[in-house]
Amino acid sequence: MSEQTAVPASKGPLIYRQSAWTRVTHWIWAICLFFLLLSGLQIFNAHPSLYVGQQSGFEFDNAVLSMSAVNTDAGPRGRTTVLGYTFDTTGVFGMSGSADRPQFQGFPGAATIPSYRDLGTGRVVHFFFGWVFVLTMFVWFLASFFNRHIWRDIIVKPKDVTGLPKDIVDHATLRFHHGRSYTPLQKVAYFGVFFILFPLIIATGLTMSPGMDSMFPWLLDIFQGRQTARTIHFVVMSLLVLFFVVHIIMVIIANPFNELRSMITGWYRASPGTPLNEGDKP
Repeated sequence: MSEQTAVPASKGPLIYRQSAWTRVTHWIWAICLFFLLLSGLQIFNAHPSLYVGQQSGFEFDNAVLSMSAVNTDAGPRGRTTVLGYTFDTTGVFGMSGSADRPQFQGFPGAATIPSYRDLGTGRVVHFFFGWVFVLTMFVWFLASFFNRHIWRDIIVKPKDVTGLPKDIVDHATLRFHHGRSYTPLQKVAYFGVFFILFPLIIATGLTMSPGMDSMFPWLLDIFQGRQTARTIHFVVMSLLVLFFVVHIIMVIIANPFNELRSMITGWYRASPGTPLNEGDKP
């Protein structure tokens, strides 16, 4: 019986997948979202509770989420209440820091900008990067409309819907397909981020601004008050963090060098068998 020598699989072609507009806006968003998240938690710590409706519960308890410190027989403890269910979150939420220098606030200082209690600086940082984020989003939509990136890679088409179950199974079993366009699951995820989460977090952020409410009072009607807008803003932020975590995990699993190269140079190593176009590198 002759011994067969394994032949290494051939590499697919290098394709120019990401335009300069996509790459630049991608990294600006990454920077903005980092500062928006940490400065947003600084703002949240000024009153670490969330409500639904027009009123906050200063004289009554109508919070859907709250973080606080309480005194117990064992000393102060951190407590987080979600939809009426209370959890001991000492060391994480409500009370954190060292035993000799405890921090009595919602999120620990390590998760906020600045790391100490400074609402004014937190608001300045948040608003600055918020407007940079909005401007970058406008540039991305404009460029992606003209170079057809939105239509080619973001808009979910009927064939993507029919191919979604198989793509979910492929991702779950770590069978990745590297093509010119995004896979159905990627399209659904990016469509949700660009057309639902990003617009929603911007709109709820504007609704929490009294100045914007005076110019656009209908924002309060849409979201049923600033307190509801604040809660939705927090939930959307949490979903974006979840998306980011999953996104980084997928990049690491799929081939971090290939994924990072595409977002730095634009060139992406496709799967073997991907047809060559003019300008592609074999």
